[in-house]
Amino acid sequence: MELQILTKQELMEMERAPKTKADILVDYVVCFLPVLAGAFCLLEYYLLPNYEINTNTNVYGVFIGIIISLFLAAFIVSFKSKTVFNKLRYKAPFYSFVFILLTVYDFLTLKTGTLMLPYFPWADRVLNAMISDWRYLSDCAKNSLILLFTGYFSGAILGLITGIACGYSKKINYWVSPFIKLLGPIPSTTWIPIVMVIMASLFKGAVFIIALGVWFSVTIATITGISSVEADYFDAAKTLGATSRQLIFGIAIPYAMPNILQGLTQGMSSACTSLMVAEMLGVESGLGWYINWQKSWAEFSKMYGAIILICLIFIVVNKVLAIVKKHILKWQEGVVQ
Repeated sequence: MELQILTKQELMEMERAPKTKADILVDYVVCFLPVLAGAFCLLEYYLLPNYEINTNTNVYGVFIGIIISLFLAAFIVSFKSKTVFNKLRYKAPFYSFVFILLTVYDFLTLKTGTLMLPYFPWADRVLNAMISDWRYLSDCAKNSLILLFTGYFSGAILGLITGIACGYSKKINYWVSPFIKLLGPIPSTTWIPIVMVIMASLFKGAVFIIALGVWFSVTIATITGISSVEADYFDAAKTLGATSRQLIFGIAIPYAMPNILQGLTQGMSSACTSLMVAEMLGVESGLGWYINWQKSWAEFSKMYGAIILICLIFIVVNKVLAIVKKHILKWQEGVVQ
């Protein structure tokens, strides 16, 4: 009998009841909502008068127009691609809500002045600030990424080594586990004043702070994953003559991989938080440092621009981690029929 692999999405589609013409029409209307919400956002921006001396440019309008064009292109493609249609149908309500939030914020800042400068610059002002200072922002983003990944990979590697050793060996776990329990509840940022004094440079101190949080997350996740491996698997492998190396890399690590990947994801969240705090307190370059610097000069437009850039970077990084996780654990997505 021929085996057929079905994904969860395909199974869900098979289980759904057939849609009526009215249901299909509603789905396409929902898919088109971001275009309508974006158009409403543009109408509010260009047609309503600005508050007193508030001024605006076409930068925000072009930005919204590009996003609307992307949604319109996706909507057109959705007529021929079921995958695009399903994704658009799922995400359209949220993105429509984002357009509404942008419209409300623009109305409260640029159009009515309810939220006053300098603390609440309107979106067009923030975008122009990002464009005018893009070289400095790019350099700070580069330095932040170098610091982030140096600390992240250092902590992840050490966490994997510690977690595998403690999870597989009871003797090692006996000596190391108390220190893990002691350091675990303490946020890594707590050590910043001490680390910045002990370390030879601010960069190394920041790397240590980031790595410490990642190390704990990955260590705990790895120990949990390896400890949950059923003893029968190890016994069967030993009966077949497996060495300790084969038991670790052939059974323990593959079995614990979902936990390990979850720990790596949590470690990235910890690394991002530690990165911002470390840069604000000591590092001489980076987005966190840039935010603190611009805030001290009341340049809130540039400060918000850096915050937006941080969000975009973290979204991309987490998306890459999700893709890696999905690729490694792709066997969980399919079932045999």
